[in-house]
Amino acid sequence: MTLTDTPNDLKPEEVNASLEGASPDRIIQWAAGHFGNDLVMWSSFGAESALLIHMATRVLPDIRIIMIDTGYLFPETHQFMEQLRRRFDLNVWTYRTKNDPIAYLHQSGEDNPTWRKDIEACCAINKNEPTERAMRELSPKAWLRGIRRNQADTRRNKAIVEWSARYSAYGISPLLNWTGREIYAYMKANNLPYHPLYEKGYASIGCNPLSCTRPIQPGEDPRAGRWSGQDKVECGININTSLDSSQL
Repeated sequence: MTLTDTPNDLKPEEVNASLEGASPDRIIQWAAGHFGNDLVMWSSFGAESALLIHMATRVLPDIRIIMIDTGYLFPETHQFMEQLRRRFDLNVWTYRTKNDPIAYLHQSGEDNPTWRKDIEACCAINKNEPTERAMRELSPKAWLRGIRRNQADTRRNKAIVEWSARYSAYGISPLLNWTGREIYAYMKANNLPYHPLYEKGYASIGCNPLSCTRPIQPGEDPRAGRWSGQDKVECGININTSLDSSQL
């Protein structure tokens, strides 16, 4: 199914043309007006996650927020989620991997908990499978996501509103055109907290093995700490096909 082969009368090309220069607030307002309670959002509760949560809950205070617990998140990520949940009275829906984290390492031949030999397999079964399960069970018509075009080459050609055959829903990216400067300004203006590890050099935060997340050095790209030394730039949830679905 292509972008134009969608299940309702929404015309993404026309919508994207009208929203391309719009502020993130206006994009979220459009999404809320069009999809109502059938709109959810994803959050990794990562470095700058408080921003999109703040924007979304000002429009839809009770929006369902999907958090994926892979079993390998930093303890600080769980603490940060609880901090934001209490501050904004968030409606968080946590979906967990079906695997026991320790058992998975043994069964998959991962003998070093601080490193993954097969990163793709770990992402597929512990991050992508719960995401797909969440989207199946909640059946939203659209979801908000925090991706930006300047984060990776795989995101440069993304549109603000995209149909996903994988999730049978529209992915909506209000922050797509923002840079770090606008992110920082909004966070400061609204007194929003960064993830606790941000001040320790973790500019982009995923799972805790060093193969997956490390602090960056001065002058490095903010996402240089994700899957460092690998060709990998995405965990896979933002692409339109499942990762290694035979393993799920």
